[in-house]
Amino acid sequence: MTSRLPGAVRIVAGARRGRRLKVAPVGGVRPTSEKVREAIFDVLGPVGDLDVLDLFAGTGAMGLEALSRGARGCVFVEENSATAAVLRANIAELGYEQVCRVVVSDYHKALWRLVQTEARFGLLFVDPPYRILAEVEVTLKPLVPSLLSDGGVAVIEGDRSSRATLGETPVFDRVYGETRVTMISIRRSIS
Repeated sequence: MTSRLPGAVRIVAGARRGRRLKVAPVGGVRPTSEKVREAIFDVLGPVGDLDVLDLFAGTGAMGLEALSRGARGCVFVEENSATAAVLRANIAELGYEQVCRVVVSDYHKALWRLVQTEARFGLLFVDPPYRILAEVEVTLKPLVPSLLSDGGVAVIEGDRSSRATLGETPVFDRVYGETRVTMISIRRSIS
């Protein structure tokens, strides 16, 4: 078991391995544990050159982990301005300001703006407050084909009893303690 200092989490691997991230002193921020992040990235494999969207970003642990492992860039969506300020500080501390954008907005508005700009991502992290996961799935389901590039993967975290699939057949579904991780992949048929 990995020990963790209160108010901080570590980057697990890659260029910034071992670097600590601050956690906003705001209720509801629940960073993905190091064990679960490591398991997710073990399943994902190489993420080099992918563009990443980190919804409900919090500390930014998922997107920053992807950048540490070689992802090209990341858009972080975080509604709480105090949490977003800590997220920006984490990005600056790791030296990723040039490849990150923090959107401080309700996730509905942020998603619609991203769809309108025709942004495409190879990797989408979705880790909402567990109580709204079903609502988030309803919102995301019609948008995922527009947000993910062909072969793109959505990684969805929920409580152990939830199972969000965005209407797709999961390529991965596993429970780690109290967290369920489901992954779906978008494949477009070529006409």
